[in-house]
Amino acid sequence: MLTFGGNPLFEGLNLSIHPEERICLVGRNGSGKSTLLKIMAGLVEPDAGEVFRRPGTAIAYMEQDPDLSGFATLGEYALSGLEPSEFYKVEIAMEGIKLNPEQAPAQASGGERRRAALAKLLAADADLLLLDEPTNHLDIEAIAWLEDHLKSTRQSYVIISHDRAFLRNLTRSTLWVDRGQVRRLDKGFEHFEGWRDKTFEDEDMQRHKLDRLIKAEGRWAVEGISARRKRNMGRVRRLQDMRQGRSEQILRAGTAKMAFESGPKSGRLVVDAKDIAKAYGDKTIVRDFSLKVQRGERIALVGPNGVGKTTLLNILIGKEAPDSGTIRLGTNLIPAVFDQNRAALDPSATLWDSLTNDKELGVSGKNDQILVRGKPKHVVAYLKEFLFSEKQARSPISALSGGEKARLLLAKLMAQENNLLILDEPTNDLDVETLDLLQELIDDYEGTVLLVSHDRDFLDRVATTTIAMEGDGRATVYAGGWSDYRAQRKEQAKPAAKPAKKAKTAAPAPKPAPKPKAQGLSFKQEHRLKELPAIIARLEAEIAKLEEVLADPELFTRAPAKFEKVSTGLAERQEALSAAEEEWLELEDMKQGD
Repeated sequence: MLTFGGNPLFEGLNLSIHPEERICLVGRNGSGKSTLLKIMAGLVEPDAGEVFRRPGTAIAYMEQDPDLSGFATLGEYALSGLEPSEFYKVEIAMEGIKLNPEQAPAQASGGERRRAALAKLLAADADLLLLDEPTNHLDIEAIAWLEDHLKSTRQSYVIISHDRAFLRNLTRSTLWVDRGQVRRLDKGFEHFEGWRDKTFEDEDMQRHKLDRLIKAEGRWAVEGISARRKRNMGRVRRLQDMRQGRSEQILRAGTAKMAFESGPKSGRLVVDAKDIAKAYGDKTIVRDFSLKVQRGERIALVGPNGVGKTTLLNILIGKEAPDSGTIRLGTNLIPAVFDQNRAALDPSATLWDSLTNDKELGVSGKNDQILVRGKPKHVVAYLKEFLFSEKQARSPISALSGGEKARLLLAKLMAQENNLLILDEPTNDLDVETLDLLQELIDDYEGTVLLVSHDRDFLDRVATTTIAMEGDGRATVYAGGWSDYRAQRKEQAKPAAKPAKKAKTAAPAPKPAPKPKAQGLSFKQEHRLKELPAIIARLEAEIAKLEEVLADPELFTRAPAKFEKVSTGLAERQEALSAAEEEWLELEDMKQGD
């Protein structure tokens, strides 16, 4: 048993790990997964019970926050404790996970420090590897290298990870931490979600049966106990025991009540990038890149760490200017940004202060209310919707886990009206249930999504278009998610079939005539360009009102003539809106060429 104040994290836990086992450790954020891993490593002692480790068994634990004091470089830390003849193992690992061994610890990011700990662990001659979120801060190439390395090793390992593709490809057994219990399934993560759902169904059925039995026994006790008091006291005690057992059942934590409710619709065109280029010194981020993003698309940027994904994302939303080329943003855009560094969260502030003292949320910290998409709500009630307790409301953000910080940042974003989501590494630290919910929210979201992620499964579930950044300024647009991109890239890499021999050499094709230079705008066109945004806004407002009328399910049967009139009016205005947006785009193009 292990308890950290309050209810035990685990109670009555029995488990064993055998040679060459490949186990995933799953559970909700805060359920105690990392603590259980530390018990296995011998870093935390349970309050009761025994932990047996076979004599001579070497266990290597990946530290979340390694102590690098006394080491001049990350490489020196990773090599520490090894014989010189074993240094090559660390060098292979550092190359595989893209760690700069010369980086000084003082200048290293949290992700670089974690990678140093991972390189040290992979080089260890251990029988059991304990890996806590090893894919965090790794790009897709490094995750693929780590996956291949773990597939080939004969070492046992236990992995905590939010990366479902990583877990599916590697694990053969599952440990599920849930409300103080650890359940085991002798199948890999691929079977976890079906097993979990079946467990919950069985649990709900048993609870329903118990509730019915308690109700029946309670009715018997009220109606007939006085006549049979002496001979039926055992049945009364049984009823009391059932009620006690029912009250002590720990209910499942619900899912966060998250909702990305779109604000007013943006224009049909969201981003129009033409021939953009960006470089920092000798490093080219992107060159000759063009992209049109339409309302409702989900655009994913993928590529190695440091290739410039966040820079390109910032260029596309107008936060950074390209060195050359043009960026035009559509009308009526209301962005909301989830950044990978959680810069919107002040570690020293409390959760309460973070929500009640925020200009973007329209609150100044002087009351206990926040505006959630324009409607006032008590801050504690809103935090509870995101699975935070009342006690946590006054705790500092620095005390939160990575997953809890991600949930808090999502809470801040979801309180705002928006129609353009910019999600930079949103999946880090989120548990499987919250990832599933986030995916469903994005699927139902009426606005546009631009995202950066290394989670292959999440990309496959969410992205409609993938921009692959492969270095040296190359950024290629592919239809679909990660698997679609890989399939298309593989097809493109196939050698082309040899062309049939030609009888004669074909004459060179004539050069296309140069495009006529844009002539700029006339006075009448300039005036039209200025009035179009107001026309577009009016049409959007009228469409919203008509859609609200049509939302009445009884309108057709109650007033068919009105239904027909409103439907016709809606179609006409939607057509007019489309024409106005197209006209605005054409005039803007002509103006750019002036």
